[in-house]
Amino acid sequence: MMTDIINNTEKQQFEIHLDDAIAYLTYRFYKKDIALMHTFVPDAFKGKGFGSALAAFAFDYARQEKKPVMVYCPFVGKYVKDHPEVRELLDQEFHRR
Repeated sequence: MMTDIINNTEKQQFEIHLDDAIAYLTYRFYKKDIALMHTFVPDAFKGKGFGSALAAFAFDYARQEKKPVMVYCPFVGKYVKDHPEVRELLDQEFHRR
């Protein structure tokens, strides 16, 4: 039951509309980057892949827009660990430790 993801530019979040609820990943633009701030999935929809779908969409968006990614969201941080192919999109200066 995967539905379309939309970019709600007014609220600066990627959204999946689920029945009466919304799963979303908020973002902000900072200098040349896109910062992924917070992922929210309603309890009834947790564990069904919506958070990962939002993260994948966010990285695809960053790739298309040629924007390095800054990760603030712990969920997206875990997504990056599980999907090494997106690491090239990270802002290396920001994520250098």
